Amino acid sequence: MIRRALLKSVAVGALGAMAGLALPVTAVAQEVTLRFHHFLSPAAPVPSQVFEPWVERLSEASDGRLNVEIYPSMQLGGSPGGLYDQAREGVVDISWMTLGWVPGRFPLVEVFDLPFIGASAQITSRAAWRFYEDHLTEELGDVHVLAVHVHGPGVIHMNAPAIESPGDLRGRSLRGPSRLVNRLIEQLGASAVGMPAPQMPEALSRNVIDGTVIPWEVTSAFRVQELVDTHTEFSGGRGLYTTPFVLAMNQDAYDDLPDDLRAILDEHSGLMLADWIGSAMDAFDAPARDIAVERGNTIVTIEGAELAAWQEAGERVRAGWVAEMEEAGIDGAMLIAEAERLVAEEEAALQD
Repeated sequence: MIRRALLKSVAVGALGAMAGLALPVTAVAQEVTLRFHHFLSPAAPVPSQVFEPWVERLSEASDGRLNVEIYPSMQLGGSPGGLYDQAREGVVDISWMTLGWVPGRFPLVEVFDLPFIGASAQITSRAAWRFYEDHLTEELGDVHVLAVHVHGPGVIHMNAPAIESPGDLRGRSLRGPSRLVNRLIEQLGASAVGMPAPQMPEALSRNVIDGTVIPWEVTSAFRVQELVDTHTEFSGGRGLYTTPFVLAMNQDAYDDLPDDLRAILDEHSGLMLADWIGSAMDAFDAPARDIAVERGNTIVTIEGAELAAWQEAGERVRAGWVAEMEEAGIDGAMLIAEAERLVAEEEAALQD
């Protein structure tokens, strides 16, 4: 305390002397370092192709004053499902997670968990950000949202025999990422096992589960092509399912940024960032699929008349969700229509 007071006295005296000499006093530009926590390996597509370049862009745009330290693979502790609260409570400044890992907590955003809503990751991520701006600012209002996005179309990855119809899933166990995807899995006749993605490889290797649903792009990070030998994907322009993610920032950390650094962060967030993440996920689907092909794994594509049985199960999940929303006083049918409209608009815009 004495040392602090002495330093303050010396500083005041020095400033007074400078003022007496009529020398200009230039404020030192503030530097900020933020801690960013997520659950994936740094080698996975989104961390390596988006988050690391994004951090570099922020540093360059701010002349090195806005710095972000990335902590992948849950290095700062906690569970993947707790990442949102780590940002909300200020344990970290920024976090990234799948919202489905906290079942029922964010009911409105669940519309993007519903079957056959999503197109490509880029298209649907752009739609998800616009949906956030129109419908989710209150639901996600206890953090500052940097991006809302989704992954690409979900694929079924199983040990043989391959899944060609819903009946092939009966009596088998399948990992799902969210309560609605788990509900779809059960509608299709399998036993759903909910767990965050980082727990999936061990569960597959120990035969705790027979398979998993996950998009192609992240299979390499979890060695899924090595742990299973069949894959079932879906045609028709809309995926079996997708999952919404949030890049969340502690509100106080955002508010405390100097105005110019806050403006830089804003410029590099939002729709632009959602688009970037979605595009990266799309870009890695084909290389990850190629690994399965090279290993000789079986790949089944559901299309044409065979798709109808899967869509019928999806409709039952949608109807159940709409009924739940109605009981809570929420117009679920309107939210589905809104999500589908936004996806269609973004799809048309990107095709022009």
